[in-house]
Amino acid sequence: SEADGSEVPYDRIVKGYELASGTYVTLTNEELEGLDPKASRAIDLVRFVDQSTIDPIYYDSAYLLGPDPAAPKPYMLLRQAMADAGKVAVGTFVMRGKERLCALRPGDDGRSLLLNTMRYADEIRSISEIDEFEALEDVSVTDAELAMAEQLIASLDGDFDPEEYHDEYREKVLELIGRKSEGEDVVTPQVPAEPNKVIDLMAALEASVAEAKAARKRHPTTAADDDVESGAPTSKPSKADKAAKATKAAKKKAPAKRSSARKSA
Repeated sequence: SEADGSEVPYDRIVKGYELASGTYVTLTNEELEGLDPKASRAIDLVRFVDQSTIDPIYYDSAYLLGPDPAAPKPYMLLRQAMADAGKVAVGTFVMRGKERLCALRPGDDGRSLLLNTMRYADEIRSISEIDEFEALEDVSVTDAELAMAEQLIASLDGDFDPEEYHDEYREKVLELIGRKSEGEDVVTPQVPAEPNKVIDLMAALEASVAEAKAARKRHPTTAADDDVESGAPTSKPSKADKAAKATKAAKKKAPAKRSSARKSA
C-alpha cells in the first residue's frame, strides 16, 4: 500500500483506470476477457496506400511473412500485384489476445512479403507534450552554421548498406565468452564516466568535417567522393528483422480499424 507501505493481499488487488487524481474505475478479469478479440489466423487488409504516406514513426517491429505451403499462389499473387502498383497494405491481425495494426509490403527480393507491426496514433507523443521543445522557440541559426552543417551532410552522403553496421556490444560479449570458454581469466577494465560538457556547435561541426574529409581520403567509396569536401565514419546498430510464419502472423505491438478485404496468412 502506498499509504503505509504494508503488503496488499493478492485477493484484494484489482485492475483499474484512473479518471482523475484519486478517482478510479475498477475492472474485473471477466469484463476484460469479454472484450478480447476473437483469435484468428487471418490478416484483415483494410486499405492499400503509398508507402510514402506512412511516417516511419508508426512502424514497430518487422517480420518476414511466409506463405502457406498448401496454398502459395495467393501469397505470390498479392505480392506481385502490390509490387506492380507500388502499394503497401494496411490491416489488422490478432496476436497474443490483442488486435494489432500492421503494414504488409513486398520485399526487395522479388519473393517475400514483409509485415511491420505498427503503433496507433494515440501511442505517439506530440512535441507539444514535451517541455524541452519549448527551448527551440528562441533558437536562431546563422548562415555560417547552416553552411557548415550542410557541408557535413554532403560529406557523409551515400547509400545505406546494412552490412556496414554491427552490434559492437554483442560482438564484444561473444568475444568475451570465447575467451572465457578457453579458460582465459578475463578482467574487464572499468571505464570512468565522462563528465558532461558544454559543446561548441561550430567547433564540433568543424571537427566532424575535418574527420570526414580525412576518412574519405583513406577510404574513398565513389568517384563523386573526390568532389565532396568531406566524409566521416558514422556507425550505429540497426534493429534486425525477425522471421515469422504467415500462418500465425508474427509477433509484437499495435492494433487497428477493420473494413474491406480479408487475406488469410
